[in-house]
Amino acid sequence: MASSSLWSRATRLCQLQSNVSKCAATGSTSSFATRASASTRRFSNRAAFSIANSRALGRCDVAATTPACARSFSSSPRAQYKTVQEAKSRYRAGPFTLTSAVLFFSVGAGLVVYFRYEKERMERQRIAEQTKGVGRPKVGGPFELVDQNGKKFTSEDMKGKYALVYFGFSHCPDICPEELDKMAEMIDQVKKTSGNTLRPVFITCDPARDTPAVLKTYLQEFHPDIIGLTGAYEDIKDICKKYRVYFSTPADVKPGQDYLVDHSIYFYLMDPEGDFVEALGRNEPASRAAKIISDHIGDWRGRLDKE
Repeated sequence: MASSSLWSRATRLCQLQSNVSKCAATGSTSSFATRASASTRRFSNRAAFSIANSRALGRCDVAATTPACARSFSSSPRAQYKTVQEAKSRYRAGPFTLTSAVLFFSVGAGLVVYFRYEKERMERQRIAEQTKGVGRPKVGGPFELVDQNGKKFTSEDMKGKYALVYFGFSHCPDICPEELDKMAEMIDQVKKTSGNTLRPVFITCDPARDTPAVLKTYLQEFHPDIIGLTGAYEDIKDICKKYRVYFSTPADVKPGQDYLVDHSIYFYLMDPEGDFVEALGRNEPASRAAKIISDHIGDWRGRLDKE
């Protein structure tokens, strides 16, 4: 059908050319001759375009019959499967296999744990930096007292390790024993995770009754690592002021009379350089307090005495 159409177009073209030639031979200048000449040129162009397309289409039809030209536009190699079952199995599984799923969730869980740890570490660092004073420490400072063995103990002796400082008195009926029991648990738990890096210190708020001998006997009931400190009343008052500890003894106490001392209830954590890190209150259980201390110890990048 395509060849017959082309033949009819060629025949009509020949007739138009013959008419134009006759008009030219007779010298006719009629408008018919002019229109015929223009129509001949348009029809000639269309016929040539149709013939060219037909030839190109014939070449494409011939090329499509050969396997080499079937996918000449694609450069990626096709997957080769040995059986139909293998191809179907690959199609059903897709790129998301069990191995890729395990790898994906493992990487995701690792990133979550890492970012949580970094967030907690940055928060601990922020707390430690906020509590440091500029020029003068907000909590803590130099002091000179006497330990339970009657030896001089100064603020320099606390350095090198993290120090956990608690203020109380040996005649306390309930709160101080409870807090010292918690302190003993904290010491043991920190030792398991961070080694011998914590120096526990108990400073009395009642130097009139808490002599070195009394403190030695009293502290042996809780933990052998606790260092008990006492001294003159003015020295105790000075160190309580530096650590922002409130304490109050009743006035006009007669010798031998029993009394209670009102005082703040906090554990003060100091770093190996003697700077205040964090205060732990009564609401912190021993396990959580020990973890806080161990985390701070793990963040420390300076020299740390473990003997």
